[in-house]
Amino acid sequence: MTGTTESAIGTTDGAAPPGSVRAVLQDLRAVDGAVYAAVAATPTPTLDTALRRLSHAADHSKISFAVAAALALVPGRPRRAALAGVGAVAVASATANLLGKRLVRRQRPDREAARVVVGRHVPMPDSASFPSGHTASAVAFATAAGVVLPPAAVPLQILAMAVGYSRVHTGVHYPGDVAAGAVLGIASAAASLVVGASLTAPKEK
Repeated sequence: MTGTTESAIGTTDGAAPPGSVRAVLQDLRAVDGAVYAAVAATPTPTLDTALRRLSHAADHSKISFAVAAALALVPGRPRRAALAGVGAVAVASATANLLGKRLVRRQRPDREAARVVVGRHVPMPDSASFPSGHTASAVAFATAAGVVLPPAAVPLQILAMAVGYSRVHTGVHYPGDVAAGAVLGIASAAASLVVGASLTAPKEK
């Protein structure tokens, strides 16, 4: 009886009061970890190689820059979309890497403990896990370019979502890191568009 009581007390002491901010954060971390584990435990042999390659291709925003280069070849809206997208990537990358990761300092997932299939692996970054810089940059580019060039919005957003998911699938990020990266990407795109509009407004008068 004593051992049971002590065990129960120990569990209670480690838990935050229900309804508190700490308790909510604990619950969110638990869900985050559970989703990560579920993705790791789900066999997807037909997707593993493609998502690993996509995740690697998104390093240093190579995909976004390639799309921007193609759009920049066409004068008018496509070229403006490329400029807005690249500006948004710059804001997202700087904010995620120089601010977000240094403030939060969340550790990367334990990919080995979660038994992420080796065939999914990409190099585990040395930087902090929160937020996902890949996702922030991809969403920033897709959002900004899509606003300027609406026909490209849906394909670019689908690509950005695939990049974000690939970071969880390959085991280098928790889903919460990706969600935060997406929010940061949208905010970065908004900032890029506002700055771009302020710079071009005088020329249009």
